[in-house]
Amino acid sequence: MVEMFPLKTADAAYNKISGMLSTLGDPFTRIISPKEYQNFRIGSDGNLQGVGIFINAEPRTGHLIVLSCIEGSPAARAGIHEGDELIEINGERLDGTDGETAAKKLRGRVGTTVTVKLHSGTGGGSDSGFREVKLSRDFIKLSPVSSAIIPHKTPDGHVSKLGYVKLSAFSQTAAAEMENCIHEMEAQDVCSYILDLRNNPGGLVKVGLDVAQIWLDGDETLVNTIDRDGNMLPINMVDGHAITHDPLVVLVNEGSASASEILAGALHDNGRAILVGHKTFGKGKIQSVTELHDGSALFVTVAKYLSPALHDIDQVGITPDVQCSTEMLNSPKESLLKDKSSASSLEADSCIMVAEHELDVQESKGTAS
Repeated sequence: MVEMFPLKTADAAYNKISGMLSTLGDPFTRIISPKEYQNFRIGSDGNLQGVGIFINAEPRTGHLIVLSCIEGSPAARAGIHEGDELIEINGERLDGTDGETAAKKLRGRVGTTVTVKLHSGTGGGSDSGFREVKLSRDFIKLSPVSSAIIPHKTPDGHVSKLGYVKLSAFSQTAAAEMENCIHEMEAQDVCSYILDLRNNPGGLVKVGLDVAQIWLDGDETLVNTIDRDGNMLPINMVDGHAITHDPLVVLVNEGSASASEILAGALHDNGRAILVGHKTFGKGKIQSVTELHDGSALFVTVAKYLSPALHDIDQVGITPDVQCSTEMLNSPKESLLKDKSSASSLEADSCIMVAEHELDVQESKGTAS
């Protein structure tokens, strides 16, 4: 190959290899650069070096808005708040810049600094609310699980505790953190749960299966895999013991993909949860990842998966039992960590209101039986 394709740069090599892989007709079989692989590892390992800030482009204006700051991070210590607008990074205007590109600019080696210009939206003058902050990068631990307890008024007037759990990614620590979260909520007498998988793009498939076993009993099938020869292999639990049997609703949308769809399918097809939201993304393929000597990585599709009820997910997605409106679906809940003030924001989420209604329906059926 070296003789046939005298390539002078790494980018040229990646482009050539990408061209070869494209002939397979599978967009998920691909090669990614060392930098892209590093970003992938951040998502799966749950660690990064940066300033500890979540940002997202506001859909209508394209402005980069701070969603939240990780507690104790450089951004939090500097007084950056939810709702602040990011204007510049190191003197470079961010007009037209997407959230991921801006996030990459904020990351860097521990001890290095980055200067950001923000607008807080307060004050009266044209320059009021603008400020520059110099941040020193540090090690940031990302938690894939955030939660809140919502007071829920049932149709008979009784007030119970509803546990809301947001899972943002299937990183290595996700199952353990989810397990700890549910144990804590059970100790606080939570009576029902909402598991939010909206805008969760997936991650480590094994972690998705581990999370499913937190909610399921017995020897249930979690997912079925099909290899390139069409051989189907069910993946079953072994003597599973759920932490809780309380009613459960799972929220999904078009941003729920891969391991999110495996988890949603496992809980739904085994009769454990009702799905509320919008149809999922439809990524029903599993990749093996091989890191190459230069830090790049090769992703190769090795199997596809079907839900326990043998529903094909790839390029189809999962249609929820109950649809909800799109209102507030573009407002990620990363900022809704374990503080009571988050409950009021959650209660205004239309999909959560629908989920609460479905939990009431489940409760009434249970009472009637």
